[in-house]
Amino acid sequence: MKILSDKIEKKIQKDIIKVVLKKEYDSAIRNIADIHDELYANIPDKKRISYGRVHTIKVLSEYLYTRFVEIGAPVYQIASSIFERSDDYKSKSVSLGILSFYGVEDYKKVLPYFESAATSPTFDMREMAQMFFRKLIKKYPDEMKKYLLQLVKSEDANIRRFVSETLRPVQENRWFYENPDYPLSILKHMFKENSPYPRTSVGNNLSDLAKRLPDLVYDLVKKLVASGDKNSYWIAYRACRNLVKKEPVKVMDLLKVDEYQYKKRIHKRSDYQGN
Repeated sequence: MKILSDKIEKKIQKDIIKVVLKKEYDSAIRNIADIHDELYANIPDKKRISYGRVHTIKVLSEYLYTRFVEIGAPVYQIASSIFERSDDYKSKSVSLGILSFYGVEDYKKVLPYFESAATSPTFDMREMAQMFFRKLIKKYPDEMKKYLLQLVKSEDANIRRFVSETLRPVQENRWFYENPDYPLSILKHMFKENSPYPRTSVGNNLSDLAKRLPDLVYDLVKKLVASGDKNSYWIAYRACRNLVKKEPVKVMDLLKVDEYQYKKRIHKRSDYQGN
């Protein structure tokens, strides 16, 4: 799906690239937001739910990074300046996207920007942080593992949630299914998480793993329940939201309950008696 048109590319050149080369960052920030909206409008209505702003920001940040590199512009200086000056999540997210591409070559410089974005009061900015960070995990798995193991000790619940979200087995992290010890070696430090925001993310993370590694998650659920910790139990319960669709009785046995509810769907043990 192409959302960049020749007309928009010309506007990017005139209203963003030429402007930042003059270090007129405030104007560039406003123009980035406007061009973001034009790109977003080019997404067909039926695809906006599945693509939306995330796709728009990915496209614009990659395009800008590529163009800056082609013309030999100071990528890090430009992106970091926009990030630090912007209060608008659209332009700030685009700058973080540019920094993520830059970080594939020099990750140490960009890590502080991810931490800043992860603690943003804006939900969309926090989402962009964990999405773009996965690029660095893929390129530098060992280095990012050490980094995430440090962040997981943070007193900030937003940072801990960022750690868990970056480790979800989405498209960029499909290799986790072949090496689940990578995310679990970090997530295990959150198995007694007492803050709802990151705790929900951990439960969702395990639920995602269960789609292709059900036996692994069943074993984890059993251990989490046996721990006797109420937060571990909550995570175990959440981790079963996909498993319960196929083996409701087994899930209820592991959780020691007679019914399992997720959103409006309720599984009752009595519904399966005699089956």
